[in-house]
Amino acid sequence: MNYFKLTELSLHNKRLLIRSDLNVPIKNGEITDPSRIQASIPTFRFALEHGAKSIQVLSHLGRPTPGTWQAEYSLEPIAKKIEVLLQHPVFFAREWIDGLAYPSTGLTLCENVRFLKGETENDAHLSQKMAASSDLFVMDAFGAAHRAHASTHGVAHFAKEACAGMLLTQELQALQTVLHSPKRPLVAIVGGAKVSSKCEILEFLLAKVDRLILGGGIANTFLKALGKSIGRSLFEPKYTETAQRLLQLAEEKGVRIYLPLDVKVSQKLEENAKSICSSVDEVREEDSIFDIGPLSQAHYARVISQAGTLLWNGPVGVFECAPFSEGTRAIAMAIAESSAFSVAGGGETLAAIRQFHVSERLDLVSTGGGAFLEVIAGKALPAVTALEQKFKDAQKN
Repeated sequence: MNYFKLTELSLHNKRLLIRSDLNVPIKNGEITDPSRIQASIPTFRFALEHGAKSIQVLSHLGRPTPGTWQAEYSLEPIAKKIEVLLQHPVFFAREWIDGLAYPSTGLTLCENVRFLKGETENDAHLSQKMAASSDLFVMDAFGAAHRAHASTHGVAHFAKEACAGMLLTQELQALQTVLHSPKRPLVAIVGGAKVSSKCEILEFLLAKVDRLILGGGIANTFLKALGKSIGRSLFEPKYTETAQRLLQLAEEKGVRIYLPLDVKVSQKLEENAKSICSSVDEVREEDSIFDIGPLSQAHYARVISQAGTLLWNGPVGVFECAPFSEGTRAIAMAIAESSAFSVAGGGETLAAIRQFHVSERLDLVSTGGGAFLEVIAGKALPAVTALEQKFKDAQKN
């Protein structure tokens, strides 16, 4: 994977166009989770400190209707937050695609790119207009790198120069380490509701990992495939054969798959639910599995403690509901206490990491949801492919 990196280029007197991922939750005008903004600050600071003449920052927020300005999707609150975190003046430009109406020295956050018609269609004319305003395009939005949009993909082809920002580089390098040069054993923890949404991930990981821990609804489908009674638990009947095939593939590759030994069950999913622990061989017909039990927690923690590298995607129970949060909490704490190189990502995983306050104890908490899943399924990211092509073209000239 070859591409230019921001930290390796001269930025002196250059106009930079940085595509960041500032798609953060906003409620009543207040940012409720600024982590993606915080993750983007090092790239902004590096550009300012290394002589960039001007910096324009692009991002999307939500899914507004193209062609119309909508207040709830405006990036203006984000501009104010960047200014506080960066401790540097930040301009906000609502109208920018046809050129800024005032001198663009310093750092300018441009209004939501998804207000523009043609952004999500990767319109070539729009991409050209974006590229025209800069000397160097910096792709730093890992969370949007799986989208072939005008501001993530098309602009790179028309830019004079294009490179990866510090956040994108950090995320790609961490995932390359995990998937291609890990310290062994490589242990992956994959949870979540559905096998169907993670078939490609599971199959790809079976060619990479030494041990695979499964939880959540995914584990239920595997337990069902092994002939276990899972009561009324969530599972996917159409994917029991897939689970059997993956178990066979794991055996052929010498990968150990770990499934729950005991589970926490209840007849209701609610905050005051009465629950009991049950062996996976003794789940009653009227019960549903909502979490892993203490034996499974301890067993999984031992496997995690022996890892050289850890990859985590997905909770092992309904962690948002207090009676069923202990399993995912145990996984989070085991990873946090491990000396292994640890990488975690995915929307529910990030929520669990925040809930259990372990983000500072992992080596990388990915800012990407869909992009993270694409990489661990072995797929190329369109925005990164564009940077790689730019690098190849430069080597020819």
